[in-house]
Amino acid sequence: MKKRAAALLAGVMMLSIPLGVSAAEKKAAPKSIDYVALGDSLAAGQTPYKTLDTGYTDFIVKHLRNADYKVDYRNFGVSGYTSIHLMGDVLMNETVRNEIREASHVTIDIGANDLLYKLKTDPANAAQAVVTVSNNLQTILSEIDRLNSDVDVFVMGYYNAFPYYPQAEQARLMPLLEGLNNQIELRAKMNGDSYVPTFDKIGRNYPAYLPNPMDIHLSKEGYKVIANQFFSQIKIQLILDVINRR
Repeated sequence: MKKRAAALLAGVMMLSIPLGVSAAEKKAAPKSIDYVALGDSLAAGQTPYKTLDTGYTDFIVKHLRNADYKVDYRNFGVSGYTSIHLMGDVLMNETVRNEIREASHVTIDIGANDLLYKLKTDPANAAQAVVTVSNNLQTILSEIDRLNSDVDVFVMGYYNAFPYYPQAEQARLMPLLEGLNNQIELRAKMNGDSYVPTFDKIGRNYPAYLPNPMDIHLSKEGYKVIANQFFSQIKIQLILDVINRR
């Protein structure tokens, strides 16, 4: 309820309060953020060419530091992770659980690998992966709230990672991706968390953001777009912090 009320207040205040922050307000603002990133290869920063580099979570940290916040940053993103893997970490990995207990902000992207695996091994029942992700994400988000009721959680919806596929194949895949994103958004809102859409933003420039037609991972420019999507919502919480200290 606290997070839902904060989100509603933010929406109202954003209409009436300028985004600029005075020097006095900036000095009074909280200066320390404990940021935990959870997810798959996108959180890990995997490039379109099978290496790890600067990803969207790193660019979020840059945004925060540019806004004069001291950031304690832990990234638990792992290439190949499914919702089952992440659920296991949140429920049983004491390192992850302790970091969540101390976090002020958590970002999550999870579920794409569940769908990809099902498409590869059992395509006729690929929609079952959406149900699995939805159920596992509910467990993940509710456990995060149990560990830390004050943390702000931001959950990512996926972009179209298959823009170079034939139209007939995309016609089959897009309803599955839409269903996955709908369930991610539903579970985020049910738990009072923020849903971060990326589908439209990445769709504006596939050649720049998904430069390798044989790989689903983003370029640095693509990761910057994702980071901007997250940070636009994180800023609402930061503005609320300033308001609460007036």
